[in-house]
Amino acid sequence: MNKKMPGVPEFAQTEEKARAFVESIVWPNGPFCPHCKATDVYRMAAKGGSKKPGRSGLLRCRECKRQFTVTVGTIFESSHIPLNKWIMGIHFMTASKKGMSAHQLHRMLGITYKAAWFMGHRLRHVMKDGSLQLRGKVEVDETYIGGKQDNRSNYMRFRQIVPKKTAVVALVSRGGSARAFPVKNTGREVLHETIKENVRKDGTVYTDKWNAYTGIGKAFSGGHHTVNHTQHQYIRPGNIHTNSVESYFSLLKRGIVGTFHHISNQHMGAYCDEFSFRWSKSKSTDRDRAIALLSSIQGKRLVYKQMMA
Repeated sequence: MNKKMPGVPEFAQTEEKARAFVESIVWPNGPFCPHCKATDVYRMAAKGGSKKPGRSGLLRCRECKRQFTVTVGTIFESSHIPLNKWIMGIHFMTASKKGMSAHQLHRMLGITYKAAWFMGHRLRHVMKDGSLQLRGKVEVDETYIGGKQDNRSNYMRFRQIVPKKTAVVALVSRGGSARAFPVKNTGREVLHETIKENVRKDGTVYTDKWNAYTGIGKAFSGGHHTVNHTQHQYIRPGNIHTNSVESYFSLLKRGIVGTFHHISNQHMGAYCDEFSFRWSKSKSTDRDRAIALLSSIQGKRLVYKQMMA
C-alpha cells in the first residue's frame, strides 16, 4: 500500500506498524498466551541461532510451549490479507458515516471482492453490541426495509420471486447508544419483548402511537410517552419526541440505498450492528472508533461456514 495515500493513518502504513498497533490494543499490559493465558512468553528468533526476530509477531509460551501471534483467536486468524490492510479496512468502515461497500473496499485495499465482502462481515461481527441494557430516555421505532412495493407488479410479470421487506426495530438512548434488530413482525408481543430485553426497568420509553406499544409503560418506572405522527405531532411539551430514532433509521436507509443498494434478509442484522456501532460512538474520533473495535476482536473469530449457516 502506498505510504503517501491520502487518509492512511500512521498506524496502518506498514505491516510492522499495524502489528505493533494491534498488539498495543489487544495486549495493553504485555503479551500473553491465547492458549493457556500465561504471561511467561518470548518472541521467536530467526532460525540458525540468529538473535534477530523471526517471523513478524511470532511468540512462544514457556508454559504450554505453543507458538502464537496477536491474531490468534481473533477475526484476523488464518487470514491471508496483510494486517495493515485489515487496519485500513477497519479505519474506512468505522469512519464512513453511511458505511463502505465491499466493492469500494476491494478497490481501495487492492484485494479481491470476495475477500473484501468477507472482511466486512467479520468486522460487523465484532461490532455487535452485547453490553448491558440501554438506560435513561430510550426512543423506539419500527420500519420495513427492502425493495419498493411499486416494483412488485413488474417482477411478478416475469414470475420472479420478490423478497419480502424486512421488519426492523431500533432503540436509541438519547445521547447514548443505539441498537437495531430484524424481527419477524411488528406486533405487540414481539415489540414488548424486544423493548423489555434491551431497556433497563428504570428507563423511560418514547414511541409513536402505533397500538402495538400500548401497555409497555407498565414495565418501566419512567413510563411510556408517545407522539401522534398521523396528526402531524412530532414533539410535545416535556421534550417528548422520537426524532433521534427516526434520524437513525434515516441514516440506515440512506446507507442501504446509496452505499449497499441491497441487503438480504439473512444479513440485515449484521448491517444493523454496523450502523448501531457508529451511531453509539458518533462523538468519538475516527481513531477512537478503530480502537474500540480492535478492543473487542478477541474471541470473535468468524469462519465462512458459520456466517452462511
